[in-house]
Amino acid sequence: MEAVEQSPETVARAADGLAPRAVTGGGRWLALGAIVLSSLVLGLDTTIVVTALPTLSIKLGATTDQLQWISAAYTLALAGFMIPAGVLADRLGRRRMLLVALFLFGASSTAASQMTTANGLIFMRALMGIAGALIFPISLAILPTIFSERERPRAIAIGGAGMFLGLPLGPLVAGWLLTHYDWGSIFLINGPVVLLALLGARIFIPESRDSHAPRLDVVGAALVVAGVTGLVYGIIEQPALGWSNSTVIASLVAGAILLAGFTVWELRVRSPLVDLRLFLNPRFTWSVLVGMIMGFALLGVLFVFTPFLQIVQGNDAQATGVRLLPLIGGIVLGAVGSDRLVARLGVRVMLVLGLLICAVGMTLLSFVRADTGYSLIAVALPVIGVGNAFAMFTSLNIILSILPEAQTGAGSALTRTLQQLAASFGVAILGSILSNSYRAKLAEHLIGLPDRVRDVAEGSVAGAALIASHMPAPVGMNLLNAAHVAYAIGMTDVLRVSAVVMVGGAVLIGTFMPVRTKEAGSRSKRPNVRMRRWLVRNGPAGFNWWPRSAGSEPPS
Repeated sequence: MEAVEQSPETVARAADGLAPRAVTGGGRWLALGAIVLSSLVLGLDTTIVVTALPTLSIKLGATTDQLQWISAAYTLALAGFMIPAGVLADRLGRRRMLLVALFLFGASSTAASQMTTANGLIFMRALMGIAGALIFPISLAILPTIFSERERPRAIAIGGAGMFLGLPLGPLVAGWLLTHYDWGSIFLINGPVVLLALLGARIFIPESRDSHAPRLDVVGAALVVAGVTGLVYGIIEQPALGWSNSTVIASLVAGAILLAGFTVWELRVRSPLVDLRLFLNPRFTWSVLVGMIMGFALLGVLFVFTPFLQIVQGNDAQATGVRLLPLIGGIVLGAVGSDRLVARLGVRVMLVLGLLICAVGMTLLSFVRADTGYSLIAVALPVIGVGNAFAMFTSLNIILSILPEAQTGAGSALTRTLQQLAASFGVAILGSILSNSYRAKLAEHLIGLPDRVRDVAEGSVAGAALIASHMPAPVGMNLLNAAHVAYAIGMTDVLRVSAVVMVGGAVLIGTFMPVRTKEAGSRSKRPNVRMRRWLVRNGPAGFNWWPRSAGSEPPS
């Protein structure tokens, strides 16, 4: 039988345990559709449950603590298990683990819709978080295996848009479902989306994995799960207990110590869970920082702006979702144009441009007051969306171009975990800024009220509305208006701080990020040790595979 000659790329990918790029024609775009659906369902679930918490309180008789954990259980599991999940996907197969994760997410969502107790729903939310910890990094890690370097920026923009589109769509979908159906529908809606994603992934996504993966770093996995969980738990408890509470301090300190131990261990162990030396590449480091800045500021702004639309301006959940649609339009517009612009302007300019555009949008939004009409909001939101798309999708493309393909799952999980931590800190820190401004502005209107009543009014604008409803009409109306004004002022402070963070990030990127480095974009030219040795023994004759920059002689 005549031997079939293999191309150098095919030989190199086989040596690294990777499937060849066999998805041709329209199949790869259908595969991308499955990835978009997988990401969309996670984005929807993030905000749809928050919108439905008041309904869940009534239907399940959930206490305030239980309501918090219905949301927190998902966040803890998602953040804590993401890095080990990405590593498992690299070892066992990315498509295989994506199918498992989608099935788990769909099954736990269906079970969640049938729960009759709050504790049962909390358990199902934790399972959904574990499934999400797999879907998050895998959805990105698969892209380099099916798209060429030329097509990857557009694929990342489309795939990344799925997640971000789900965030503002959550209140719209939740409002419509809760208006027409039972509360369980907010979880059942995941079923059809997951089913389509499962079919698309099974048919169109090729398998890829690192068949030469070293022994699993169990110690590193335990350290990162415990460390991230400790940090996120402290952040979750902070709004209720305060930064000075012993539980919050202990959780944050323990999490930080465990993550420091994880870093030291990973740099010393022979087979690390994830290669932290990736951060020696400045383009990788600055791109990860951009993602963290966007997570910190954007999620924090959504956290404070959504209640403003609902409580201060009196919109229901569905109307709030409609008013967030311009943000979706901006993200789509930015996604469509980002790949062309990055080819013309370069990645550093695109990152700086995205951050600055976002800062402009947040500055515009900071001029919104309690009685401001919708026109200014409709102008500011798409500006924020465009800037977000430019910065986030460009940074993701840089990260994926630098990650070795055998480690795209672990590397993507690492960057996603850092973004999740930044977003959690953003919600906590920006929420504290909002709370301090709100209390300071409202304090003069609470003089003479009993301490317990004053504490409720100072706790939230919803609490102030509750107190105002039990007061005589003129007094209650004055208190309600004062609370709305105080919240709007606090939101203004949050938006301006976020804009300053964006501008600061843009200055740092523009000043210190190199235009290009030797490592960037040269992944396929730098075989790993196992691949080098494999090619020495099995490489085709005459194939000059050894990169000149690595030295004069190949390894034995």
